[in-house]
Parts: sequence; structure tokens; C-alpha cells
Amino acid sequence: MDKRKLLIDTALKLFVENGFHGTATAKIAKEANVANGTLFQYFKTKEELIIAVFITVKSEMAGMFIKSQTEKSITDTLKTQFTNTVVWALKNRVKFQYVQQFYSSPYIHLIKQTELKKYIDPHLNLIKEGIETNKIKDLDAALIYQLFANQTFGVVQYLFSNQKKKQTEVIETTFQLLWDMIKKSK
Repeated sequence: MDKRKLLIDTALKLFVENGFHGTATAKIAKEANVANGTLFQYFKTKEELIIAVFITVKSEMAGMFIKSQTEKSITDTLKTQFTNTVVWALKNRVKFQYVQQFYSSPYIHLIKQTELKKYIDPHLNLIKEGIETNKIKDLDAALIYQLFANQTFGVVQYLFSNQKKKQTEVIETTFQLLWDMIKKSK
């Protein structure tokens, strides 16, 4: 494993376990079994490392969006996207928790808007297409995107704490509730 990836993976784990402020770069380097100076060869600051972890995880998540684009209808695409995201989060709990932690931190403001748009715009464009084709209610696409994002986070949290529930049924029911809320009535 290359050292940059090793540092990102180690930082991810420690940031989720101890928080951003509770994780010293020296601890990350020690756990990764590299010199502290090596960490700073790859990341000039702790903030740069925090952002690199976020971008790495978000890029992985973005790959699921591309896979869901093969669906024929907007409804099917959104459902596949929602389902894939929830299933990914359940399989990648620490990564998902990191994304939640990052969005709730001041570090979110250090990300360039162009970087954030890279992850959000494909979703917004799909929603806008749904609005333009009268499949989705004529609301602000950003609002609908937030509804989807918050619903996704909520379902994942629910499933984390209720592992005995039928996951597939919960995911399908939740998507249907969300779709019923945003679909345009005939």
C-alpha cells in the first residue's frame, strides 16, 4: 500500500474514533508506522489531510452515481442511487460516519465550491431533468437534493441502530415515501 493511501486510511479511522481535534498528526503517523515528517511530505497541514480524506471518500461515493445512470427512468435512477448509497454506507460505516462528521464541521468551509459542485451537480442535474419532464414537483432542485441527502443519512442511522430490521424492505419503503413526497401528481 502506498504511504499516502495508508495515511488517509489511518487518518479516516482515527478521525472517526477521536474527532478532528482529538487526533494529533503524530498519532496518525505513529499508527501508520511512518515518521511524522513523512506525513507532512504528503500533507502540508492537518487541514489538508482532513480535506484529502473527505475527497477520497466522496470520490468513492460518486462512483455509485455513475453506476446508477444506466437506469432508464428518473424514478429508477433515483431509486438505484438511493439504494446504492444506503447499501454502501452500511458496508462502509466508518467512511459514512466521516462524511457526516465532515459536513458538520467547520472544515466543510475549506473545500472549494468547485470541488463540492463536482459531487452535487450530477444529482441536481438529474433532479432538474425530473422537474423539466414533469416527473418531479416544480420545487427548487437544491431543496429536493437536501431532502434526498437527509433521508439517506436518516435511513442509514436508523439501520445502524436497528440491524435486525429487514434492510431491503426499509430501504424500499423509505425510497417510496420520499418519491411520493416529490413526484408530480398526474
